Amino acid sequence: MSILHLSFYSAFTLSGLGLAFHRAHLISALLCLESMMLSMYIALSTWSIENQTPSPTLMPIFMLTFSACEAGMGLAMLVASTRTHGSDYLQNLNLLQC
Repeated sequence: MSILHLSFYSAFTLSGLGLAFHRAHLISALLCLESMMLSMYIALSTWSIENQTPSPTLMPIFMLTFSACEAGMGLAMLVASTRTHGSDYLQNLNLLQC
């Protein structure tokens, strides 16, 4: 395993651990999800170049599009939860009270 692959795997793992252990605020969970998507995007971009696929830019562009949609939807959820609950604490968001 090269140092490049190790850095992508460690970035993905660290952001997954951050998502698992630091769940106090919704914005921190969204930042961890975004860093996971960013590490996957960079890994997919370098993977297609290493394997010399016929269309190396198609898959990373799709993934970047889905990542932008995920970020937009996450920020919309953040604004909606802040307006209705007054804060972005994840412990205040109880789905049974809706």
